Amino acid sequence: MYQSVSVRFALFSICCASLTDHSMGASWIDDDTPQNARTTEPLTDIWNGEDFQLIMSDEFNVPGRRFSDGSDPMWTALDKNDYTNAALQYYDSDYAYTDDEGHLVIETAAKDTDIIGYDDVKREHTHVKKHFRSAMLQSWNKFCYTGGIIETEVILPGKWNVAGLWPAFWLLGNLSRHTYVGSADGVWPWSQIECTDVAKRYVLAQKLSPCHSVSHYDMKPGIGRGSPEIDIFEVQPGPLKPGEGPFWQTWVAQPLQSASYQVAPGKWWRRPGPGYWPGPGEWYNGIEAGPGTTINIGYYGNYNWFRGEVNHEKDYWSDAISWNHQLHPTNFEKPHRYRLEWGLPTEDETSVKEGYGHGFLNWYDDDVLVLSIKGESIYNVTTASTSTEPSYIILNTAISTTWGFPKCPLGCPCLDFDCNSIRSDHQCGFPTGFCDMMKEGNPKYKINWIRAYQNPKDPSQKVGCSTPERPSRSYIEANKYLYMTENDKEPLKKIIKGGGTCNTTVATSLVLPETCGGILRGTCSERTQKCSCTEEWTGPNCLAREKGNPFEWDPDPTIADVGYYSPLSNSAFYFLIIAGIICLIFVVYGEKVRSLSEFKPIPESDFFA
Repeated sequence: MYQSVSVRFALFSICCASLTDHSMGASWIDDDTPQNARTTEPLTDIWNGEDFQLIMSDEFNVPGRRFSDGSDPMWTALDKNDYTNAALQYYDSDYAYTDDEGHLVIETAAKDTDIIGYDDVKREHTHVKKHFRSAMLQSWNKFCYTGGIIETEVILPGKWNVAGLWPAFWLLGNLSRHTYVGSADGVWPWSQIECTDVAKRYVLAQKLSPCHSVSHYDMKPGIGRGSPEIDIFEVQPGPLKPGEGPFWQTWVAQPLQSASYQVAPGKWWRRPGPGYWPGPGEWYNGIEAGPGTTINIGYYGNYNWFRGEVNHEKDYWSDAISWNHQLHPTNFEKPHRYRLEWGLPTEDETSVKEGYGHGFLNWYDDDVLVLSIKGESIYNVTTASTSTEPSYIILNTAISTTWGFPKCPLGCPCLDFDCNSIRSDHQCGFPTGFCDMMKEGNPKYKINWIRAYQNPKDPSQKVGCSTPERPSRSYIEANKYLYMTENDKEPLKKIIKGGGTCNTTVATSLVLPETCGGILRGTCSERTQKCSCTEEWTGPNCLAREKGNPFEWDPDPTIADVGYYSPLSNSAFYFLIIAGIICLIFVVYGEKVRSLSEFKPIPESDFFA
């Protein structure tokens, strides 16, 4: 009897668990990530002894992946002009792909692009020609995280002693989409959370001010929002040594890595001048630099104003709390690791006592400290905060006259920069050797892997672009025109599942676009030569695993959200009750059949005897 009841209970439990278990949710973790890389030990002392677990990874081991809009569940490669930072390149998604050696590759080429479209900066339609193409990948509104550890292993593009390229790996708050300038107005790089006296000064400048008492877009009143920027690295190659050119007063020169936190509001009083060391009280105190690192005296931030705006109360300073770290030829020749540890503001007594109450940002190269910024160093000056915004990842290589280019030589107009032109006035403004390098072959920024980790014991660390503390979905939906070009129907296209061109003559044992990822990922139609993906794989050629948030904090609205409940969808509670009853009947019936099968029939001869 005891055994019979136990069996019934076990079967019933399994049945009910299959109805209620949500542990098999989506994930951002790449199956190819080695087991020994699924946890990491933090390098920040306040986190010593904590176990950080993998929340996202991309190993880029599948060759032939492409990242144009709608092709990948995690990344979007732009097909768009870059109007920011005096950029000379056009972003073309064809210049981002995975190679046969397990790398994400971002290529840069000297190739022309005619662009007719709306200039986000000039606020007018223009016709321009860019003479370079490159790629930018974003995880905007797909993968975001708040707090934790992120690390990548890369080989930097180009030659270490030739200036002109601008490779970067950085984070940006999800409320702003980079190169979509309108989305940044009054949002970038604000991190003013509390309604302090400083916040009241900028109540018109910060679009989502903490001093607003009315809730909009599901955001909580009294909590400021924005899009602060964390530059894990911006790399400037080149031949200049300390004491030369713009590095005449500093001991770190090219090639260098800039590690920066860009934040608003910035200091509006007693600021240091660019190119000069800050005097007493002119900049932020208590910032720790690692070996081979010094303050970036060339850039302290921006004064932000808006074209055509007559109300200067919307103007504001943003600060670049930036330090330069000396790189070496090997950074451009073999893989090196770059890491950010991002601690959120907390009321934990130990953290507050150790000076981490306002959060922190720590940078490491190959596990060696580059820079450490405690949030209290910022808060004590401007009352701004370490970022608390869900942030997305950006990888790109840019070319800009503001980054590594020399001062315009005497007699050179510096109006056009074209390596393929035969005119000397189109080439005289480039850094020495740049066009020769570009003609030798397209420089390649190679990313071996990207991995992110969080502490499962810390509920403030979250995965998602719209979280309960920092929602963004309703704001983006209401202002989606800010995140689109004039030719877009939606900010992001739906992910294409299958339909890519394939070839049935190629062996299905190979993982290639032509085989739809091989036999386990998809099949190629004999008739149409088009891919059809299995359930777990997606993209036109089935090369990307289905990915997503393990838990949706802010799901898309349904008709029930406006108060309508159909008779058949009144509540999941009733469904679970009915399903549970069915399970119970099934188990009891099954046990009854099993019990009856154990009885031996009476022999016929004995019955009639």
